[in-house]
Amino acid sequence: MRLERLHPDGHADTTPTEAIGGLRFHERAPAERPYLALNMVSTADGKAAVEGRTRAISSDIDRDIFHQLRTQFDAVMVGAGTVRTERYGPITKTPELREKRRHEGVREEALAVIVSGSLNLPEDVPLLQDRDSQVVILTQSEGELEGVKAQVSYLRSPGTLDMRPLVEQLRSEYGVRSVLCEGGPTLNASLIPYGLVDELFLTLAPSIAGGANALTIVAGMPLPELRGLQLLSVLRAEDELFLRYALRR
Repeated sequence: MRLERLHPDGHADTTPTEAIGGLRFHERAPAERPYLALNMVSTADGKAAVEGRTRAISSDIDRDIFHQLRTQFDAVMVGAGTVRTERYGPITKTPELREKRRHEGVREEALAVIVSGSLNLPEDVPLLQDRDSQVVILTQSEGELEGVKAQVSYLRSPGTLDMRPLVEQLRSEYGVRSVLCEGGPTLNASLIPYGLVDELFLTLAPSIAGGANALTIVAGMPLPELRGLQLLSVLRAEDELFLRYALRR
Protein backbone atom coordinates (compact mmCIF):
# COMPACT_ATOMS: atom_id res chain seq x y z
CA MET A 1 0.00 0.00 0.00
CA ARG A 2 1.47 3.30 -1.09
CA LEU A 3 1.41 6.60 0.76
CA GLU A 4 2.34 10.10 -0.31
CA ARG A 5 4.21 12.22 2.22
CA LEU A 6 2.96 15.78 1.83
CA HIS A 7 4.74 17.32 4.84
CA PRO A 8 7.52 17.89 5.73
CA ASP A 9 9.30 16.29 2.73
CA GLY A 10 7.04 17.40 -0.11
CA HIS A 11 5.55 14.85 -2.48
CA ALA A 12 7.57 11.73 -1.60
CA ASP A 13 6.21 8.19 -1.97
CA THR A 14 6.45 5.86 1.00
CA THR A 15 4.72 2.91 2.68
CA PRO A 16 3.26 2.50 6.20
CA THR A 17 6.26 0.34 7.19
CA GLU A 18 8.71 2.99 5.96
CA ALA A 19 6.77 5.99 7.25
CA ILE A 20 6.21 4.64 10.76
CA GLY A 21 9.67 3.76 11.97
CA GLY A 22 12.59 5.16 13.91
CA LEU A 23 10.37 7.50 15.92
CA ARG A 24 12.22 6.68 19.19
CA PHE A 25 9.51 8.04 21.48
CA HIS A 26 11.05 6.24 24.47
CA GLU A 27 14.10 8.49 24.18
CA ARG A 28 11.92 11.59 24.75
CA ALA A 29 10.21 10.40 27.93
CA PRO A 30 10.24 12.81 30.87
CA ALA A 31 11.94 11.51 33.99
CA GLU A 32 8.69 10.94 35.88
CA ARG A 33 6.34 9.46 33.25
CA PRO A 34 6.20 7.82 29.80
CA TYR A 35 6.01 9.81 26.57
CA LEU A 36 2.35 9.47 25.52
CA ALA A 37 0.66 9.79 22.13
CA LEU A 38 -2.98 9.41 21.12
CA ASN A 39 -3.97 7.56 17.95
CA MET A 40 -7.50 8.32 16.76
CA VAL A 41 -9.62 8.31 13.60
CA SER A 42 -12.29 10.87 12.76
CA THR A 43 -14.70 11.68 9.94
CA ALA A 44 -14.46 15.06 8.22
CA ASP A 45 -17.24 16.33 10.51
CA GLY A 46 -15.39 15.25 13.64
CA LYS A 47 -17.07 11.96 14.54
CA ALA A 48 -14.84 9.28 16.06
CA ALA A 49 -17.17 6.30 15.53
CA VAL A 50 -20.28 5.16 13.68
CA GLU A 51 -22.74 3.17 15.77
CA GLY A 52 -20.11 3.05 18.49
CA ARG A 53 -17.37 1.45 16.36
CA THR A 54 -14.46 2.76 14.29
CA ARG A 55 -14.45 0.06 11.60
CA ALA A 56 -16.86 1.94 9.31
CA ILE A 57 -14.46 4.89 9.07
CA SER A 58 -11.17 2.96 9.17
CA SER A 59 -9.61 1.75 5.90
CA ASP A 60 -7.13 -1.07 5.26
CA ILE A 61 -4.24 1.37 5.09
CA ASP A 62 -5.38 3.08 8.30
CA ARG A 63 -5.35 -0.30 10.06
CA ASP A 64 -1.87 -0.98 8.68
CA ILE A 65 -0.63 2.34 10.06
CA PHE A 66 -2.43 1.52 13.33
CA HIS A 67 -0.39 -1.67 13.75
CA GLN A 68 2.86 -0.04 12.60
CA LEU A 69 2.39 2.70 15.22
CA ARG A 70 2.10 0.08 17.95
CA THR A 71 5.66 -1.05 17.14
CA GLN A 72 7.01 2.33 18.27
CA PHE A 73 5.81 2.14 21.90
CA ASP A 74 6.50 0.06 24.99
CA ALA A 75 2.80 -0.07 25.89
CA VAL A 76 -0.64 0.38 24.31
CA MET A 77 -3.34 1.93 26.50
CA VAL A 78 -7.08 1.64 25.91
CA GLY A 79 -10.27 2.28 27.83
CA ALA A 80 -12.59 -0.51 28.94
CA GLY A 81 -15.42 0.65 26.68
CA THR A 82 -13.20 0.43 23.61
CA VAL A 83 -11.94 -3.02 24.69
CA ARG A 84 -15.54 -4.22 24.95
CA THR A 85 -16.79 -2.64 21.72
CA GLU A 86 -13.82 -3.43 19.49
CA ARG A 87 -13.18 -6.87 21.05
CA TYR A 88 -9.46 -6.28 21.53
CA GLY A 89 -7.04 -9.07 20.75
CA PRO A 90 -3.27 -9.43 21.32
CA ILE A 91 -1.39 -6.19 20.70
CA THR A 92 1.41 -7.47 18.44
CA LYS A 93 -0.25 -9.40 15.63
CA THR A 94 2.57 -10.92 13.55
CA PRO A 95 6.19 -12.12 13.84
CA GLU A 96 7.16 -9.30 11.46
CA LEU A 97 5.73 -6.67 13.81
CA ARG A 98 7.46 -8.36 16.76
CA GLU A 99 10.77 -8.24 14.90
CA LYS A 100 10.22 -4.56 14.12
CA ARG A 101 9.68 -3.91 17.83
CA ARG A 102 13.07 -5.47 18.59
CA HIS A 103 14.68 -3.28 15.94
CA GLU A 104 13.00 -0.15 17.33
CA GLY A 105 14.36 -0.72 20.85
CA VAL A 106 11.01 -1.06 22.64
CA ARG A 107 9.72 -3.99 24.70
CA GLU A 108 9.58 -7.11 22.52
CA GLU A 109 6.06 -7.86 23.76
CA ALA A 110 3.94 -4.74 24.00
CA LEU A 111 2.37 -4.22 27.41
CA ALA A 112 -1.42 -3.84 27.16
CA VAL A 113 -2.78 -1.23 29.58
CA ILE A 114 -6.55 -1.22 30.15
CA VAL A 115 -8.23 1.62 32.05
CA SER A 116 -11.36 0.37 33.81
CA GLY A 117 -12.55 2.21 36.90
CA SER A 118 -15.16 -0.38 37.84
CA LEU A 119 -13.37 -3.43 36.39
CA ASN A 120 -16.39 -3.98 34.13
CA LEU A 121 -14.60 -6.11 31.55
CA PRO A 122 -15.83 -9.28 29.81
CA GLU A 123 -13.33 -12.03 30.54
CA ASP A 124 -13.85 -13.59 27.08
CA VAL A 125 -12.26 -10.65 25.23
CA PRO A 126 -9.51 -12.24 23.06
CA LEU A 127 -6.78 -10.09 24.65
CA LEU A 128 -7.64 -11.41 28.11
CA GLN A 129 -7.76 -15.01 26.87
CA ASP A 130 -4.32 -14.87 25.23
CA ARG A 131 -1.74 -16.61 27.45
CA ASP A 132 1.17 -14.63 25.98
CA SER A 133 -0.34 -11.18 26.56
CA GLN A 134 0.87 -9.06 29.46
CA VAL A 135 -1.89 -6.78 30.73
CA VAL A 136 -1.92 -4.08 33.40
CA ILE A 137 -5.34 -2.81 34.48
CA LEU A 138 -5.66 0.69 35.94
CA THR A 139 -8.69 0.67 38.21
CA GLN A 140 -10.46 1.97 41.31
CA SER A 141 -11.82 -1.48 42.07
CA GLU A 142 -10.32 -3.78 44.70
CA GLY A 143 -11.50 -6.84 42.77
CA GLU A 144 -9.77 -9.04 40.23
CA LEU A 145 -10.93 -10.59 36.98
CA GLU A 146 -11.63 -14.31 37.01
CA GLY A 147 -11.29 -16.79 34.18
CA VAL A 148 -8.64 -14.87 32.24
CA LYS A 149 -5.57 -16.55 30.72
CA ALA A 150 -3.47 -13.44 30.06
CA GLN A 151 -0.83 -12.36 32.58
CA VAL A 152 -2.83 -9.68 34.40
CA SER A 153 -1.69 -7.28 37.12
CA TYR A 154 -3.34 -4.20 38.63
CA LEU A 155 -2.52 -0.61 39.50
CA ARG A 156 -5.18 0.82 41.79
CA SER A 157 -6.33 4.37 42.44
CA PRO A 158 -8.48 4.59 45.60
CA GLY A 159 -11.34 7.07 45.40
CA THR A 160 -11.28 8.81 42.03
CA LEU A 161 -9.37 7.39 39.07
CA ASP A 162 -6.44 9.81 38.99
CA MET A 163 -4.47 9.10 35.82
CA ARG A 164 -1.28 11.05 36.56
CA PRO A 165 0.03 8.86 39.42
CA LEU A 166 -1.05 5.72 37.58
CA VAL A 167 0.80 6.75 34.42
CA GLU A 168 3.84 7.60 36.56
CA GLN A 169 3.65 4.12 38.13
CA LEU A 170 3.76 2.56 34.67
CA ARG A 171 7.17 4.21 34.34
CA SER A 172 8.51 3.49 37.82
CA GLU A 173 7.10 -0.04 38.36
CA TYR A 174 6.97 -1.48 34.83
CA GLY A 175 9.74 0.45 33.07
CA VAL A 176 7.33 1.83 30.46
CA ARG A 177 8.96 4.73 28.61
CA SER A 178 6.37 5.29 25.88
CA VAL A 179 2.61 4.73 25.63
CA LEU A 180 0.27 4.76 22.64
CA CYS A 181 -3.28 5.52 23.78
CA GLU A 182 -6.02 4.30 21.45
CA GLY A 183 -8.90 5.93 23.31
CA GLY A 184 -11.75 6.06 23.59
CA PRO A 185 -12.88 9.64 23.94
CA THR A 186 -13.59 9.42 27.69
CA LEU A 187 -10.08 8.15 28.40
CA ASN A 188 -8.61 10.90 26.21
CA ALA A 189 -10.52 13.46 28.27
CA SER A 190 -8.88 12.12 31.45
CA LEU A 191 -5.38 12.61 30.00
CA ILE A 192 -5.27 15.83 27.96
CA PRO A 193 -6.27 18.38 30.64
CA TYR A 194 -3.57 17.08 32.99
CA GLY A 195 -0.63 17.49 30.62
CA LEU A 196 -0.16 13.76 30.02
CA VAL A 197 -0.41 13.79 26.20
CA ASP A 198 2.57 14.73 24.04
CA GLU A 199 1.38 13.91 20.51
CA LEU A 200 -1.74 13.14 18.47
CA PHE A 201 -1.92 10.87 15.44
CA LEU A 202 -5.22 11.59 13.69
CA THR A 203 -6.58 9.77 10.65
CA LEU A 204 -9.03 12.00 8.78
CA ALA A 205 -11.47 9.71 6.98
CA PRO A 206 -13.03 11.07 3.77
CA SER A 207 -16.61 10.77 5.02
CA ILE A 208 -19.35 12.61 6.89
CA ALA A 209 -21.35 10.86 9.61
CA GLY A 210 -23.63 13.49 11.15
CA GLY A 211 -25.43 13.03 14.43
CA ALA A 212 -25.51 15.47 17.32
CA ASN A 213 -24.69 12.80 19.91
CA ALA A 214 -22.01 10.93 17.97
CA LEU A 215 -18.64 10.53 19.69
CA THR A 216 -15.79 12.92 19.01
CA ILE A 217 -12.14 12.11 19.81
CA VAL A 218 -12.40 13.82 23.23
CA ALA A 219 -15.53 13.41 25.33
CA GLY A 220 -16.98 15.14 28.37
CA MET A 221 -16.81 18.77 29.39
CA PRO A 222 -14.92 21.38 27.35
CA LEU A 223 -11.23 21.63 28.18
CA PRO A 224 -10.30 24.46 30.59
CA GLU A 225 -8.56 26.14 27.65
CA LEU A 226 -7.87 25.41 24.01
CA ARG A 227 -4.88 23.12 23.46
CA GLY A 228 -2.83 24.21 20.48
CA LEU A 229 -1.35 21.71 18.04
CA GLN A 230 1.84 21.86 15.99
CA LEU A 231 1.67 19.99 12.68
CA LEU A 232 4.58 17.53 12.37
CA SER A 233 3.71 15.45 9.33
CA VAL A 234 1.00 14.73 6.76
CA LEU A 235 0.57 11.50 4.81
CA ARG A 236 -2.06 10.87 2.15
CA ALA A 237 -3.58 7.74 0.65
CA GLU A 238 -5.96 8.88 -2.09
CA ASP A 239 -8.62 10.91 -0.22
CA GLU A 240 -7.55 9.87 3.30
CA LEU A 241 -5.17 12.00 5.42
CA PHE A 242 -2.90 10.87 8.25
CA LEU A 243 -1.91 13.78 10.48
CA ARG A 244 0.68 13.92 13.24
CA TYR A 245 0.64 16.76 15.75
CA ALA A 246 2.59 17.75 18.83
CA LEU A 247 0.51 19.24 21.63
CA ARG A 248 1.75 22.71 22.49
CA ARG A 249 2.61 23.33 26.12
